[in-house]
Order: sequence, then structure tokens, then C-alpha cells
Amino acid sequence: MTAPPVPGGGPAQGHRVCPACGAPVPILRGEPLWPAGWRCPDCGHGVAVADGIPLFAPELADTVSGIDPAGFEALRVQEGRHFWFRTRNRLLTGLVDRFFPQARSFLEVGCGNGAVLEAVGRLRSWERLVGSELHPSGLVYARPRLGAATEFLQMDARRIPVRHTFDLVGAFDVIEHVEEDEAVLAEMAGAAVPGGGAIVTVPQHPFLWSETDAVAHHVRRYRRGELERKLGKAGFEIVFSTSFVALLLPLLLASRLMSGLRPAGRAAHTAEFAISPGMNRLLGAVTDAEVALSLRGAPWPAGGSRVVVARKRA
Repeated sequence: MTAPPVPGGGPAQGHRVCPACGAPVPILRGEPLWPAGWRCPDCGHGVAVADGIPLFAPELADTVSGIDPAGFEALRVQEGRHFWFRTRNRLLTGLVDRFFPQARSFLEVGCGNGAVLEAVGRLRSWERLVGSELHPSGLVYARPRLGAATEFLQMDARRIPVRHTFDLVGAFDVIEHVEEDEAVLAEMAGAAVPGGGAIVTVPQHPFLWSETDAVAHHVRRYRRGELERKLGKAGFEIVFSTSFVALLLPLLLASRLMSGLRPAGRAAHTAEFAISPGMNRLLGAVTDAEVALSLRGAPWPAGGSRVVVARKRA
């Protein structure tokens, strides 16, 4: 997974892509992904920086694009205590360890508050750990929890400004917020090294659509096989695919049927997370058991979410 040597320098680890002219510029081992004060050697274009974070889509920063950035604080609280987030982290870190034990560089697309990035960062000593997010208000929470060794980018996932750089790329409940989801998957393939991997999670089953999806600014819930097909079109081969929150599907269906009795708007979204501590522990135990079976290779045919592990074609 190592790039060929670059004349006059050390081994290249992929390329930056100038956002103005598209010129590829080698990334040398040990240097930042986007060094401070970087300028394109071809056209002289510089990248704007705010609080040490390169800005590739400043015109979209903290606008209501994909999500409402005002929700990051509430999301941060739920990520720390709600069973769904904690169990999903166990599933994702287990999949990283199982399928990509040799990966040493990781990019998370749409890292938000950094909860998954922090969990992945604890797995091993990464040579390059990068979180990207359209909205800097999410990175306000991500940066303190991850420390100076982690790099961050503000960017539009439809235009990832690197090529052939990462052993592993992840997007966790991100692409359902984007109309052009196939463009995001193609960009993820471009950012991965040949033979590198991708892990993607999405909400599943259009019949589960509810007010919660609307408030969360989802564009779609995925049909079975849809994400796998789109990853294949982007240049990936599917390694593993399963539903998540499969054992709780009857509860999800009941919740959707009852949603018509709740107030509309954000109140419905809040109600879905409002469970007692005891119920939170019980549901966490159920989903933990499901994850343990998934990590042993047991796929679940249906569930509230889908997780797909893929490898970029060499």
C-alpha cells in the first residue's frame, strides 16, 4: 500500500489535488496532509485556513446543508449515552480490526463530533488519522477529544481533495444526507489506495421512513442491495454486508406506527431518543449480542441500518 518513490524526496503517500487547477501534488511521508501556507506549485492557489483547519468548501460551512449544524451539541450528548451510538462504535471498530488489521491511515468522511474517529483512533498507532466535516461547528467538539496528532479538513464530501492516500476510508451515516451519494462514494474510492478499504453505514428500508428522517435531513433510506450496488459502481468489491439493529426491527416498526401520534418536527426526533436508563441498558445488551454475532461473520437480512465493508479494486 506504499506509493512509489518521488524523485528528490521520500516515498509518496498519495497526492493532494489542487482545488483550483486539479494538479496532483505528492504527499511525502511525515508531512501534514495539507501543510500550513500550502500553495499549488502549478497555479499558485492557496487554501484558506481557519483555526488551523484547511477550508475546501467555506461557502457551505455551518449552513443547513445535509444536516442542521445547530444539532451537534445535542448529538454529542446522545453519542455519549445512547445504546445505538455506543453499539455502532463496537461494530465499526470490530470491522476495522477484522478486515483491515494492517491499515495505518484512515479518513473519516463527515466525522461530526468525532465519536467514531476517537474510537477508531484507540485501536492502534495510526500513521495518519484524518477527520473531515462540512461544518466546523462539529469539529469544535472533535478536535479536543482527539488531540494534535489527528488532522482535520473542512470539505464537501463530493470533492475530496486527495487521491490514493488512505488505507481505509469510512462514512458513517453520512451519505444518506447527500443527494449525490454516488459522487461521494466515487470520491472515497479516489481517496483510497489500490486495494484499500471502505466501511459505510446507512439507514435502511424506505418503509421505516419517519419524521425523524425528515428532521435529520435524510434524503433517503436505502433499499436492500442499493448501497452494495453503488459501491460496486464506484470501484469497490464487497467484502461483507449486514443489517444492524436487526433484533430490534419489531420495535422500530412499532415506533414508526406510533409516530403519527406524536407531535411533528423536532419533538418527534427527540422522543425517539428519550428512553429510560434501564431500557437503554437492555437494548444495549441486545444490540451488543447482535454485534458479537455479526463480527463472527453472521449477516442479518433486515434491520434499521446497513453496514457494508468493501475493498477498492487494485
